[in-house]
Amino acid sequence: METTKVGIREFRADLAEYIASSTPVAVTRHGQTVGYFIPTQGQVDADLAALKKASKTLDRLLEAHGVDVDEVVAEFKVARKKAAQPKKTKAKVA
Repeated sequence: METTKVGIREFRADLAEYIASSTPVAVTRHGQTVGYFIPTQGQVDADLAALKKASKTLDRLLEAHGVDVDEVVAEFKVARKKAAQPKKTKAKVA
């Protein structure tokens, strides 16, 4: 299936058109792909089944590699907290 590439502004402006389409859209910012929009056209049950299958596969992979999800979440929260803290600026001494 072919993907249409559009800039983020164009995507926002024509969102209704892309929702009605059946073609996936690669959304770009400054020429770099930042995400994909894949219209579902009412396939909710199939999409949920696919997401559940992907979730189970991810759980098996994490377990196989010994990844503790709670530890990853805790590390992520610490990193976000650090990033959200205002940076201290040094006062200039005259």
